[in-house]
Amino acid sequence: MKLRYTSLQADVGCAEEHAPELAGTASIGGMPVVAAGLHSQVAAVAAAFKHAAPAARLAYVMTDGAALPLALSDLVAALRGAGLVDVTVTCGHAFGGDLEAVSVPAALAVARYVGRADAAVVAMGPGIVGTGTRLGHTGLEVGGVLDAAAALGGMAIAALRASDADPRERHRGVSHHTRTALTLATRSRVAVALPAVGGPTEARLRADLDASGIAARHDVVPVPPVGVVRLLERHGLHVTSMGRPAADDPVLFEAAAAAGILAAQHLG
Repeated sequence: MKLRYTSLQADVGCAEEHAPELAGTASIGGMPVVAAGLHSQVAAVAAAFKHAAPAARLAYVMTDGAALPLALSDLVAALRGAGLVDVTVTCGHAFGGDLEAVSVPAALAVARYVGRADAAVVAMGPGIVGTGTRLGHTGLEVGGVLDAAAALGGMAIAALRASDADPRERHRGVSHHTRTALTLATRSRVAVALPAVGGPTEARLRADLDASGIAARHDVVPVPPVGVVRLLERHGLHVTSMGRPAADDPVLFEAAAAAGILAAQHLG
């Protein structure tokens, strides 16, 4: 039941009810799981992952941190049409995926064993809730996603939210959303994909990771850039974030692409 105890509640069923093999499941068997803080980054994760591992199956798990109906995402429709996402799972109060799940851990198991995914990218739907405060934003869910992936024996990979173009200083360099999610909200030690873009941009990212304590608490893995803006264009994808096209803020998408490449490198 989604949107429970409201006049809009709807029984959408759930994959767990119809998959007896999940009854005692407590592992996703090493599956790489990328946690991203923005819906737009799903495109870069998917494009880079499929570039590195074209035969592997990728699941998109949509949480309820922003828009709830998956049908609101033109981006997901485009990714499915381009063959970059193979199966979708909606969890929490999000709904409309190929498969429904009650929680993030259940969604990861459903993606792995029902959706036959080799890897998953987890992110909220279009939009995000934010107040400009340290704790008042749904980007904190990244911590819980990473912890769930690690607890289930997956390869937990964090995609940085980073920007050179955002007019808000709190989102320049490594965003305060990522800094809080990976220090305060993540209890496990996880892999953090660092886009090795060089120059002052990479220098600032490294400095932010050091200053925030992320570099000490997690495993920062430099990943060479794949030219994700051109990669997205080759797939006919016109992706924007906060009203800016990917070409205007490439580091945001290279950060997500780095996580996708890292996931492909850790396929079982």
